[in-house]
Amino acid sequence: MPEALHWQKSSFSTGDADNNCLEIAAAPTTLHLRESDDPATLLTPAPNALNALLTALKGQFRA
Repeated sequence: MPEALHWQKSSFSTGDADNNCLEIAAAPTTLHLRESDDPATLLTPAPNALNALLTALKGQFRA
């Protein structure tokens, strides 16, 4: 049986009734992503695709 994933929410998550938050879980060789409001749908991006996404997002939020 696979080990259960430990999901973590962003520290920016308010924790109120609005559950539109991204959660992340690390496995030995992959990262998994899901939305709090749809936890059954998991994304497991390739490392280079996740790096490209994070790099693009960082560029959008720089002042």
